[in-house]
Amino acid sequence: MRPFLFLACLLLAASSARAARVDTLNIPSAAMHKTYRANVVLPASYAKNKKANYPVLYLLHGAYGHFDNWLTKTPDKQLLHRLADQYNLIIVNPEGETFSFYLDSPVKADSQFETYLTKEVIPAIDQAYRTVRDRKGRLITGLSMGGFGAMYLSARHPDLYGAAGSMSGALELSSANRKLTPDELAWRTKNLLPIMGSEEQNPAFFKANSVVNMVDQMQQNGLPLIFDCGVDDGLIDINREMHRRLVYNHTPHDYTERPGAHTWEYWQTALPYQVQFFGQVLKANGVAVPL
Repeated sequence: MRPFLFLACLLLAASSARAARVDTLNIPSAAMHKTYRANVVLPASYAKNKKANYPVLYLLHGAYGHFDNWLTKTPDKQLLHRLADQYNLIIVNPEGETFSFYLDSPVKADSQFETYLTKEVIPAIDQAYRTVRDRKGRLITGLSMGGFGAMYLSARHPDLYGAAGSMSGALELSSANRKLTPDELAWRTKNLLPIMGSEEQNPAFFKANSVVNMVDQMQQNGLPLIFDCGVDDGLIDINREMHRRLVYNHTPHDYTERPGAHTWEYWQTALPYQVQFFGQVLKANGVAVPL
């Protein structure tokens, strides 16, 4: 074998040995009588540090999506691998179906994703892996519908999470404060009505479960929060309103607007900033990240 080829093979083998690995885990739901899959990205150090417990980031997908989106749709297919290795962090991509918004549907018995994420997924991950089994070492964020889900679940379950984030979050369910276009009305009828029922018949549900209306609960919880949105994103106004309300009620948070739209290119850029923020939270929480 030629010397340069031999060296290249050694470098490739060394790189592979240090790379994060991805597991696909089946996680059954007693609440929905189904079994869903989740991707679990394990840092390379996990295989060597047999006694170390690792913090976990739950990273949620958006509408129209599924659990594997963060690994298959980012332009850089190694993004999560690198972040897991850089921060010695387990990254979990659970299933949220196409329009669950990660809440328990009041009208669809087999769409109970708040229960699934909080009472079934977390225990399954904690049982299958060496995790920090405490809110101080558990983080959650997501994109679009997943941004809603992350902020929603953390607001309602502050005992489970040490910090929360959102990227391009669809932070409001209610349409009470705006006039819908025919296309928006058709979209809501097709996609939200089967999951959440009619807003006309149950406006209280839409109002109470809109993340933008949960700012007082967030203030009370005191969790570190980070969220962002692209300036060319159709959801920029609701993110600005969320920021405005959090400022008004004096809730500490990190809010950023940057160039970009509702695209994977934007989320690929946004995620490393959020993980850096979460790394600082873990340090402040006294969570020893294994080396």
